[in-house]
Amino acid sequence: MHGDLLEILYEDNHLLAVVKPAGLPTMGTRGDRPTLLAVAKEYVKLRYEKPGNVYLGAMSRLDAPVSGVVLLARTSKAARRMTEQFRSHLVGKSYWALVEGCIRPSAGEYVDWVGQDERHRRMHIVGPKLPGAKQARMSYRRLADFTDHSLLEVTLETGRKHQIRLQFSHRGHPILGDRKYGGRRQWPVGIALHARRLVITHPVRGETLSLEAPLPDAWREFGIAG
Repeated sequence: MHGDLLEILYEDNHLLAVVKPAGLPTMGTRGDRPTLLAVAKEYVKLRYEKPGNVYLGAMSRLDAPVSGVVLLARTSKAARRMTEQFRSHLVGKSYWALVEGCIRPSAGEYVDWVGQDERHRRMHIVGPKLPGAKQARMSYRRLADFTDHSLLEVTLETGRKHQIRLQFSHRGHPILGDRKYGGRRQWPVGIALHARRLVITHPVRGETLSLEAPLPDAWREFGIAG
């Protein structure tokens, strides 16, 4: 993937919002594997003819198999202000997910304590008193029912690693294609989890921005458009 193929959702002197395709890590890989951050830096460098290193700060991150909107800061000032918004839970984060089985009830809230298994690079539901345990909160509503899976809109209140994947899997509804968390159904690329929307306050102008990423083509094969 090259910078000229990057799908841009929003761009100004302070922010860059892009669509991450499934299978591409956001950042931080070893070796020569491409990352979204590297592709975005190449895009900025070429578009604005910037010499030397390009500054971009990843304000939101998605697991490699997840698609959707990712927000990048183009200045350190914007990065500081956006980091504070995320830390203070002032950013609206909603995802679409296709999960195995039919979710009951049609809407609800999940609250768990989660811990990390470094050896297997997985997260687990744990007791609240376990050292390092962190609370994970999210809500969902069912958008559609299919024969053996459900389409959900998920709103994150916290942003724990693998949170959506873990909390649904723990209740017997793994995300389609997510073998790491018990998924049995296949998915064309990555997993059926898409960061649909980020709602933020612009770090300089103060206006509300709603950044929405269109669904990948794979979702249309399941009769879902948007």
